[in-house]
Amino acid sequence: MRGLYLITNDDPIELLLQKLDAALSTGQVAILQYRRKKVPLSAQVAEVEHIKALCQTHQTPFVINDNLDLAEQFGLGVHLGQSDGEVSDAVARLPKGVVIGRTCAGSLEWAETAISQGATYVAFGAIYATSTKPEARHIGVEILQQATAMTQLPICAIGGLTVENSATVIASGATLCAVISDILALPVEQISARVQAWAALFTKTA
Repeated sequence: MRGLYLITNDDPIELLLQKLDAALSTGQVAILQYRRKKVPLSAQVAEVEHIKALCQTHQTPFVINDNLDLAEQFGLGVHLGQSDGEVSDAVARLPKGVVIGRTCAGSLEWAETAISQGATYVAFGAIYATSTKPEARHIGVEILQQATAMTQLPICAIGGLTVENSATVIASGATLCAVISDILALPVEQISARVQAWAALFTKTA
């Protein structure tokens, strides 16, 4: 599990689906995460149905952010923040083999706990300042180097990442780079090329 970890934005769903199709059709998205904080829960079920079908078409692993119940309903993976329940509960409730990730901020201790409970990757950030979570403390890349020495599981970096500033992040141990704006803030017709630029960065920094 290595490469671009794409997270949905708050575009209208019709536009978002176009952008996701452009991104996923490259075959270069390692994971897609559903994160739609401004969409009512009642509307999220239909959105997840559409995006799950798109991910199946393009054979892209799909995870739900923060909502274990929704992940269980669709038999999908999940990404859990520190206040969103235990990884062990997700392991027990979700199908075997799905992706289960855990937000660890800048804490190796949190990562160790997540790994011991069965997480399939651990996420650290914000690496750089980010408009998605402006309150998040940015932690730099040293934590990625420390995590690499601790585990062989995939390590996800998140927070302010772009093609231009992420070579050091990957070289420091990130096997996944989680991105929203650097892909989905672009017009549909520019998305494929930007995803390919990320793929080239991972290849070059291997």
